Amino acid sequence: MDAFTALAHPLRREVLAMLRKGPLTSGEIADAFDVAWPTMTGHLTKLKEAGLVTAERSGTNILYRLNASILEDTAAMLLDLVAGKKSKGSKS
Repeated sequence: MDAFTALAHPLRREVLAMLRKGPLTSGEIADAFDVAWPTMTGHLTKLKEAGLVTAERSGTNILYRLNASILEDTAAMLLDLVAGKKSKGSKS
């Protein structure tokens, strides 16, 4: 799954916003949402597959962190796309 597809779902964007404040366990993330555990696990897996988060086992917990470099690359790509649209649509 690519980063843009992963970012398409609002719940996954909310998870990323939570992780901006620092790493959280899967349980801490799941507690913030009213979704079934398998659903949350699926969303976390998609974020991990897209490279937007990293996951590290710590005892019985899995600790999730933002992968800032991928987010920066994705943001840069998005800005390039927007700039390209403006260039093509301008009447200069």
